[in-house]
Amino acid sequence: MRSLNQTSRDFNFRLWFTLPLTVMALLLVLDPTPVDVAISNLFYEPGVGFIGRHSFFLEDILHDRAKQAVIVIGVLAIVGFLISLLPTRFRQYRRSLGYLVLAMALCTSLVTPLKRLTNVQCPWSLQQYGGDQVHTPLLSARPPSDKPGRCWPGGHASSGFSLLALFFMLRDRRPRAARVALIVALSLGTIFSIGRTMQGAHFMSHNLWTLLFDWCISLMCYRLILYRQPVLAARAVTVGEEVRHEPV
Repeated sequence: MRSLNQTSRDFNFRLWFTLPLTVMALLLVLDPTPVDVAISNLFYEPGVGFIGRHSFFLEDILHDRAKQAVIVIGVLAIVGFLISLLPTRFRQYRRSLGYLVLAMALCTSLVTPLKRLTNVQCPWSLQQYGGDQVHTPLLSARPPSDKPGRCWPGGHASSGFSLLALFFMLRDRRPRAARVALIVALSLGTIFSIGRTMQGAHFMSHNLWTLLFDWCISLMCYRLILYRQPVLAARAVTVGEEVRHEPV
């Protein structure tokens, strides 16, 4: 019989899988291009280009340094997991650290294969933004090009949204810290998304796809690795020949 501290807090998996999958289906059925273009136009000046294209803060700080910070978190998770394989007090965190390493790795490694598969062009490469490429919706055939696109889904946004794994890792042991991790992951992913949109590197829907993928990956890994179905502990009390179950 499992003790109460070995079980997870209740979670509505059906709801939180269905919502992102529904949004994905809507993005496939309803082309988000008009909304994407309207948002990107806010950051584009004809004859000048995207206002953030050559920004030191957006490129060097918000892109390069921020990505390096997330990589450090991933490396620390790997080191922690390796230590947990040894007979130390970290053994109790082995499953949690293993989950974190796996979920973050899947979230970030999914991006490159999808970019190569889809060949979606970046906004800064499109004719309406001073480039020489033609925009096509996600599921449309791509026109012949010597420079295939590598812009769907958003890669940098995944650096932030991959930290959603921290929320699921902490939710059963540290609910308050888990909520903080959720806010941080969503905030960082959103900030990274806006920054890259300002630079013309992505349309906003590219980053929305990244959020949906990372949420589903983190949730799926949580369900398979960490989640322990809550149970009502009971004890059998034998009185004579009668067995009676009482909740404790």
